[in-house]
Amino acid sequence: IRMTEPTLRSTHLFTLALQVDPNFTDVGETPYGRRRIATVTGGTFEGEELRGTVLPAPGGDWILQRRDGILQLDVRLTLKTDDGHLVYMSYRGMRHGPAWVIEKLNKGEKVDPSQYYFRATPWFETASEKYRFLNRIVCVSTGRRDPTGPVYEVFQIL
Repeated sequence: IRMTEPTLRSTHLFTLALQVDPNFTDVGETPYGRRRIATVTGGTFEGEELRGTVLPAPGGDWILQRRDGILQLDVRLTLKTDDGHLVYMSYRGMRHGPAWVIEKLNKGEKVDPSQYYFRATPWFETASEKYRFLNRIVCVSTGRRDPTGPVYEVFQIL
């Protein structure tokens, strides 16, 4: 059997900007690395087919700072579209880069996103008939860390 490499085409679904409470819960050094829990306090998303706000808590990021320097993300959010529909969004991802870049990001400084790797794989769940297409798509996102919180460009894989 011959393996074929996938040809991926995508379309921009939306831009997601999150606001994160700077005071996080520090669980401490676990067997897997340093575990912190950050609360998402709000945000916005905007794309051609859907836009709206990110509901405040419950919503957050169960962050793992792995011993190899990689920041592993585990995020759960509730999106509310501008026309009143609710969408559960979850994603796992990672962020890493040169030590000097990560140091600047940790200080809240703006860094060109091409200087570090920041990717995630969003999944959606909704009861909305209008947005049910979200239940059956695969997405990837690229991210950047702004001083106020992360910003993601979310792409639907076609």
